Amino acid sequence: MRRITWIVAIVMSVALVLAGCGKKDAGSVVNDLDHVINKLDSYQAVGTMVLHTGQQPQQYGVEVWYQKQNYYRIELTNEQKDVRQIVLRNDDGVFVLTPHLNKSFRFQSDWPDNQGQVYLYQSLVRSILSDKDRQFAKGEDGSYVFDVLANYQNASLARQKIWMDAKTYAPKKVEVADANGNVLIHVEFSKFDFGKKFDSDSFDMQRNMTSSSLQSLPTMAPLDASTGLMAGGAAKDSTAVANDASKGATKDASKDAAAGAAKDATKDASTAKDSKATAAKDATTNATTNATTNAASSATKDATKAAAKDTHSASFGVIEPMYLPNGVKRQDMKDIMLGEDKAVLLRYTGTYSFNLVESNPTVETVAVMPGTILDLGFTLGVVTGEGDMKTLMWTDNGVEYRLSTANLPQTDMIKVAQSMQDASGK
Repeated sequence: MRRITWIVAIVMSVALVLAGCGKKDAGSVVNDLDHVINKLDSYQAVGTMVLHTGQQPQQYGVEVWYQKQNYYRIELTNEQKDVRQIVLRNDDGVFVLTPHLNKSFRFQSDWPDNQGQVYLYQSLVRSILSDKDRQFAKGEDGSYVFDVLANYQNASLARQKIWMDAKTYAPKKVEVADANGNVLIHVEFSKFDFGKKFDSDSFDMQRNMTSSSLQSLPTMAPLDASTGLMAGGAAKDSTAVANDASKGATKDASKDAAAGAAKDATKDASTAKDSKATAAKDATTNATTNATTNAASSATKDATKAAAKDTHSASFGVIEPMYLPNGVKRQDMKDIMLGEDKAVLLRYTGTYSFNLVESNPTVETVAVMPGTILDLGFTLGVVTGEGDMKTLMWTDNGVEYRLSTANLPQTDMIKVAQSMQDASGK
């Protein structure tokens, strides 16, 4: 009887051990994540990010490329706005690219090592590893769920939940909430591949500016005065006019030039000797081709300039922030010039003081500018300046903004910028 009891006890112990082998606690998962992050060579992530920081939810496509040691490429797209922005890190520095505006900023920075990003695998894992009070659970779909502190530039982002695949530890979903538990950012990953192989020039700045601009807007469209949104119809019509004018001019120029050249060449050929007949024929062909090409090129150039002039002559809609810190109010507003571009200056005073410049710039490129990247959620801004005076620059819906201040806290700078996304112009 005693022998049977021992046998039963041993069998039960083995069964419990075997049953426990299939389960992991928070400590063992954290150890695995530490191993994964230390061995990480490359990955590609594709997903969707929804922001609940404005009046209406905003959806963005997110694609992340990473290659050891410090090569990053992050692409943010908004199909509704037809906008694409790229953050790039390579051996030359950190770049913020806006291809459809032909604009680029370059920095010497430790980004993203010193700034967490909700769509970066390294940021998610490090937030799990660093939070000693992390909460761990297993989701209904079998994934591992961590509830940890959020470590981002925006102080209103307090905590985040991270869902990870139980087998591969690839991220599946992230929810970032404020101190009251309201979800402000939701990221859903549709694809995540470890060990992704990239082309040798995948992280090259010029390649990304060129290849992306082919799929983006040609030039930033103006604002409609009544809505404050991009005057897409006007830009489209102007482009169509340019194309039609170019085609018509090309056709007419080809017809007239060819007829005139052929007539002159034929006359010369008829009076020439038989031995020069071939040369006259060649002259006819060359004259026709050259005249057609030159006339078409000139017509296309003129039509394009006219369309561009019409496009940038549209009214500019002023967009005011929906958020202002307590004790701050608008002092005045006036029209100014930024180089050859029209702009609007809004000045705010009170508890804090800041200036806000809005413009609809023509195509330009900024090769080098010292500064840092500031994540605004819906886009990435650039903070420049030395000493107390700082300037935050960002683009949204075809408008370039410059917020300059000597005393406005960074948290409020972010809130002001976020309150202006998709606002109506006046």
